[in-house]
Amino acid sequence: MVLLQPDPFLNELTSMFERNSETGSVWVTLKRSSLKSKVQKNKMKTAGQPIEYRCLVRATDGKKTISTSVGAKDHQRFQASYATILKARMTALKKRERKDRKKGAEDKKESGSKKPKRV
Repeated sequence: MVLLQPDPFLNELTSMFERNSETGSVWVTLKRSSLKSKVQKNKMKTAGQPIEYRCLVRATDGKKTISTSVGAKDHQRFQASYATILKARMTALKKRERKDRKKGAEDKKESGSKKPKRV
C-alpha cells in the first residue's frame, strides 16, 4: 500500500477509474485514523495530550492499493475534488425522468371538473 499526498492520490484515483472503466471495480473506503499505534495512543492519553484524528482514504482495484490521509483543514477541498471525480466517472448511472408537477396538477383539475355534481 502506498501512502500518497492528497493531490497525487486524486490523480492516481482518476487513472485507476480509467483503467477499470470497461471492466472491473474500484473500491474506496474512508475511515477515521490517528495514524499512530495503540501503544502511542495510550501514552498520549495518559500524558493528557490530545490525539489528532485524520481521515484515511484507501482505494483499490484488486491489483493496486493507494491511500492518503486528509486533515481537518484540507477536508473540504479534498471532498470537493473527490466528488468531482466520482461524478465524472459514474457515467453508467442514469437520471430518472421526472414528470412535470404543474402538468400533473392541471390534469387532475381537468378530470375533476368533468365529473357531474350530485344533487
